Amino acid sequence: MRWYKHIVLVGLLILYGFNNELVAQVKSVGVKTIVIDAGHGGKDPGAVGNNLKEKDITLSIALKLGELIKKHFPDVKVVYTRSTDEFIELFRRAKIANNAKADLFISIHVNSNKKPDPSGAETYVMGLSKSNGNLDVAMTENAVILKEDDYKNQYEGFDPHSPEAYIIFSLYQNANLDLGLTFSSMIQEEYRKINREDRGVKQAGFLVLWKTAMPSVLTEVGFISNPEDAKYLAKEKNHWLIAKSLFNSFSKYKGQLEGKIYHLLSSNDLPKIVENEDTTKEVHKNIPKDTIDKSINTIAINKPKQEQEQKQKDTTVINDATNDFQKIAEKLVNKAVQDTILFWVQIAS
Repeated sequence: MRWYKHIVLVGLLILYGFNNELVAQVKSVGVKTIVIDAGHGGKDPGAVGNNLKEKDITLSIALKLGELIKKHFPDVKVVYTRSTDEFIELFRRAKIANNAKADLFISIHVNSNKKPDPSGAETYVMGLSKSNGNLDVAMTENAVILKEDDYKNQYEGFDPHSPEAYIIFSLYQNANLDLGLTFSSMIQEEYRKINREDRGVKQAGFLVLWKTAMPSVLTEVGFISNPEDAKYLAKEKNHWLIAKSLFNSFSKYKGQLEGKIYHLLSSNDLPKIVENEDTTKEVHKNIPKDTIDKSINTIAINKPKQEQEQKQKDTTVINDATNDFQKIAEKLVNKAVQDTILFWVQIAS
């Protein structure tokens, strides 16, 4: 086993150097292209509850976010994984981002729970799940691949319901982890400004983030299963507020990478929504030039709030891999090398 430890150590050192090099490269380029991913769609409604469908909420927020970025950053290219109610496979979403040579990827989702109590917003980066709670969220979002044709070949035999299968995700996305955490913390900070409950920044193995070759995050904007959250998410004016929060996070992130300070939006800068039973009207206002946030240099990852339903200590989801899983893991690693991943770690029996 001593040789195995040496190989792992060398792999980690290579990864560390690659990570630093990549971060430096990203900072020098800034953000020229962003891919906005509206979760679910078409035959996949996502989470359903309180007369709402996740796919409708995510599309509404995604389009509004894109509109704000196009308006205030005309030099930034905005790419949507979907702009209508259509079903897009998870692997195609990552492919869209990679083909666009995106500098940033954000996937928008709505959470759900068997119990009505959990509420609030949280943001995930790609990583090995540290708790059963994180794993449950990842499994729920990843289960959509079962609706895809030939999903076993597309995902190399990956089982979205197997905790062991998520171990392999630690080999991917590490190079973009630091930047993803920075962007995620900014998102959570902006959520607090619109009085959304802050559930913190977390790590989990999401397939939609798996093969993206840029800093990527997945944000859950609320719980469709919670009556108060659902009431909030049912209103279009709140979709604009969430889009504003994501825009301001993007503005701060872009500014930090480029060494600049960009203006942030307030609720007064958004279209005025008059929501009646039958009509929804929009009134556009000009954005004041002096709306500037001078605190972008202070960045910290928000500690998740401890909820009453999660008092138990996090339990590690890493179990001893079976022979079948080892074969799948080795196959995935070999495929990663072919896809120009610049490191590997040998899996020993």
